[in-house]
Amino acid sequence: MMTKLFNEGYFDWLIAQIDTGRTHRTFEDLFRCMHRREFVWFIPNDDNRVGDAWDLRREFWGEGHPLPQNGVSILEVLVALSRRAAWVSSGESHEWMWIFIKNLKLNKFPDPISFRKENQVEDILETFVWRTYAPNGEGGLFPLHETKEDQTKVELWYQMHAYINEKIPI
Repeated sequence: MMTKLFNEGYFDWLIAQIDTGRTHRTFEDLFRCMHRREFVWFIPNDDNRVGDAWDLRREFWGEGHPLPQNGVSILEVLVALSRRAAWVSSGESHEWMWIFIKNLKLNKFPDPISFRKENQVEDILETFVWRTYAPNGEGGLFPLHETKEDQTKVELWYQMHAYINEKIPI
């Protein structure tokens, strides 16, 4: 079992990946909500996003250290996915993380988050996890102007590529 301090160290390391120093507002309450909420996958191959989150744990704790066995959080998945998006687009991972936050409209929840706002954040995270967003991806990570497929049924990897191709055409 990890100590609270160890969990806090990992949480601090995760939010350092987001580069929050670029804004005068802080979002620690939001990030805590995202870290408390487990990412659930049910679309084939989205388990790869869970694997990416496990890679973050291995990077932080090292290969020889026993890793926490709890499910991965939404925060972990988004940090890991922002790294993938940066690699695919030749961008910066913290920029991609803020794109995700803005696309989910979570940028409207700076510190401190009231109980009412925390419930709104939870609703947004619920929409993301259970894919109850619009078929074009609106309300999710990757809203598209034009799509041939219902994005609620497409794995996140392919949603990301469609979004990058639409936003950063080659």
